[in-house]
Amino acid sequence: MKKIFLAISLVSLMASCSEDFVDIKDEGRTEVSDFFTTQDDAMRATSAIYSFLRSWENTGFPAQFVYGVTGDDVEKGSNPGDAAFINAYDNFTFTVSDDGVRGYWIGQWQAVNRANQVITNVPKIEMDTTLKNRLVAEARVLRAYFYFNLVRIYGGVPIFDGLPADGNYLKARNSKEEVYKFIVADLIAASEVLPQTYPASDLGRVTKGGALGLLSKVYLYMKDYQKAYDTSNQVIAMGYSLDPDFNHLFRPAGEFGTESVFEVNCGCDPSLGKDAGSQYAEVQGVRDQFGWGFFTPTTALENAFEPGDIRKELTILREGETTLEGDLVKKGDPNAGNMWNQKVYVPRSLNNSSCGYGSIQNVRILRFADILLINAEAANELGNTSAAILNINKVRFRANLGNTTASTQAALRTAIWQERRVELAMENDRFPDLVRTGQAAAVLGPKGFTPGKNELFPIPLDAMNASNGLFVQNPGY
Repeated sequence: MKKIFLAISLVSLMASCSEDFVDIKDEGRTEVSDFFTTQDDAMRATSAIYSFLRSWENTGFPAQFVYGVTGDDVEKGSNPGDAAFINAYDNFTFTVSDDGVRGYWIGQWQAVNRANQVITNVPKIEMDTTLKNRLVAEARVLRAYFYFNLVRIYGGVPIFDGLPADGNYLKARNSKEEVYKFIVADLIAASEVLPQTYPASDLGRVTKGGALGLLSKVYLYMKDYQKAYDTSNQVIAMGYSLDPDFNHLFRPAGEFGTESVFEVNCGCDPSLGKDAGSQYAEVQGVRDQFGWGFFTPTTALENAFEPGDIRKELTILREGETTLEGDLVKKGDPNAGNMWNQKVYVPRSLNNSSCGYGSIQNVRILRFADILLINAEAANELGNTSAAILNINKVRFRANLGNTTASTQAALRTAIWQERRVELAMENDRFPDLVRTGQAAAVLGPKGFTPGKNELFPIPLDAMNASNGLFVQNPGY
């Protein structure tokens, strides 16, 4: 199955206002005054938001810096001298001037701006009202996702609810609590408009389940366990289910399956350029065979799996291994490493030589397994151990494991956190999970993590300077 919803905006839709940190121009932009007049413009502008989900900033190096190597399950990979600057994220020595800190910040604000173009301008277009409302709702979910990324990494950031009428982007940071409230409002409003499913021609657009699934995760980060529990129950009731085959789940044949709650649609179409696919698989693929060999599993992750857990060998690809799809992973290259992320593996027979390795592979942002574990964690914090045990066991059964032996609230809390680690391994959840659960200092201290500082990244230096003194830097930087 490949890939229907690949409409790409051929222009960048950026407002012509001052060169502030959030008003970051894309090349080849078209001014808003010459756009947003037709229904087709509305569709293209919304597609431009989706195209960012496939971008280098969101799936390539920057995201892997901030979410991957900062945790204990992922290390830089490749050979020691290749992109050695990544080591700053592994040992928490990055600074306000670091390109990775800046790159992720810039990318997320570009995406917020794209969403705000739609939210502000599409309501003014004379077009089909139902479609108009749906496109705005899609933009609000995507904006919420980008703000969720920002608040987890940088803390409180300025809130822009649409494009500023006066063109002024200079404003102080809102508090973390205010940002979370803003995200929640976007997701609730969008969930009331979005459909639960789309036709094949629109696969990849966010759904009602995607909005509510993300909302349940946001509530978990807010420690609003009752709402996390209630909202995840709404998602559970929508008919999602675990893919019974963990390997199939991550292969192209498993895309948009029963477990898919929020998934980025990628493909290979040379006429559309890099916007059609992503480099998510390429940067992590087996070095000199499938990809660049970065962001590889650690021995700590390898040792985290219980005996008999089938996810261990289906998460970690090893040198000398022959995959279930028949590809032999070469052995003996001293510069290539010996373990890689198998979740990003795309069988050689399915790759299109016109595009980079793995560009066809979708990126899974939110899976039903995550929803079950959100529900279990929230239920346990509310004292509902039976519900917590039920849903953690559903995830364990798929992994060929027996019932959890945990029965008390404290033991279940630890078991659920452990289950999140191995189920969602290398899916960019480990570092923020360690921070939100208060485990970061103990787990990451040996790597250089400083409590009271490294829970957040610094605001980039140029953004601080552009704020004209309105920003206060995060502690310790």
